[in-house]
Amino acid sequence: MSRRILSVVLISHFTAALIALGMPPFFGVILADAFAVSAPAWVGWFYIIPTVCTALSAPFWGRVADRHGRRWSLLRAQLGLAGAFVLAGLAPNVMWFALALALQGFLGGTFAASSAYLSTLAQGQTLAQALNWMQGSARSAMLLAPVLFGVLMTQVPAQDLYLLLAFLPLLSVLLIWQFAPADASDAAARSNETQENRGSPTGEWQRLALLHFGFNFSLVASFPYFIPWTQALTDSSTAMAGLLYSLPHGVYLAVLLTPYRSFQASRRASMLPVGLAVFAVSYLIQAVADTITTLMLGRLAMGVGMTLCLFAINRETARLASAAGAGRHFGTLDGIGKWAGVAAGLLAGVTAGLGDLAAPLWLGAATATLTLLISTLRPREEAVAHHHCLEKE
Repeated sequence: MSRRILSVVLISHFTAALIALGMPPFFGVILADAFAVSAPAWVGWFYIIPTVCTALSAPFWGRVADRHGRRWSLLRAQLGLAGAFVLAGLAPNVMWFALALALQGFLGGTFAASSAYLSTLAQGQTLAQALNWMQGSARSAMLLAPVLFGVLMTQVPAQDLYLLLAFLPLLSVLLIWQFAPADASDAAARSNETQENRGSPTGEWQRLALLHFGFNFSLVASFPYFIPWTQALTDSSTAMAGLLYSLPHGVYLAVLLTPYRSFQASRRASMLPVGLAVFAVSYLIQAVADTITTLMLGRLAMGVGMTLCLFAINRETARLASAAGAGRHFGTLDGIGKWAGVAAGLLAGVTAGLGDLAAPLWLGAATATLTLLISTLRPREEAVAHHHCLEKE
């Protein structure tokens, strides 16, 4: 796979993630300013609308991609986002805005579409590295969007940003159409998919799905309440709380941009349990922290654990993925990740209501520990196959 093709896919995903991940933190501003809706509960419900819709539609679009082509699916996702963003920017009332967010979820799914397309061009460790870069583009968007959009909203109404930024997915369509080659023909894809289904490692895919759900659940559990909890705990400014919130994502990007992204330790089967253990410990450090320094150490440890987990999960995904059923597999995994995020957000709210704002941190630690236990379990026949695979590498 050429660097040019990878760059086009990464740029396309980054621009989509910039809006899809960057605008939700400002939903409170949009609902209050554009639609005179100020109840805090509405913000939470609007936050999960696109996530739920993506979770519902991702497996379907994955199967469609396997039948009609992964580049087509990628173009479809970008066009769907462009249309949804325009509708969001023009929405005359709160119900139309909700419909726009639902369409964003149903018609989007750029991460799964991009991953499936990359799997037609690369396999094994090359695909794993491409998936690592995909995660990097998402985390870059999460770091940049709050700052960029915060500045833009001082000049432009928050809702109007959707209209101004809707050209980005359209630009991505032009780049993909011009520089990303079409994948295998429909007939060849169906033939390969039939062969794959005969010997598909179903048990390993199910195990990967559980690990994917557990990791995403534990990651998202702390998102909704971290900033207000940090401010209440340390009496810090919003800027400092935002910096601490972003710190784990910065660690991931720092590793990704150095030669350590390809270090051999990430290829060991033990790397996922180690990453989950570090991840769980980082939550415990944060839960008992009483100073900004201790909290920062916990966030740095969280970044290290998150990086190890993502590298290991991406490598496992690349090992199991094939070009034939990539759309279905990546669509399913994306849907599972979205359902994990929805469940984590809801349970975080319940635990915070029953306890305090630190409760989601304990929830994240418990889930990471349970996922760690699952990661150490492997059926005997699959463990033997995995051992042989590692020996060949």
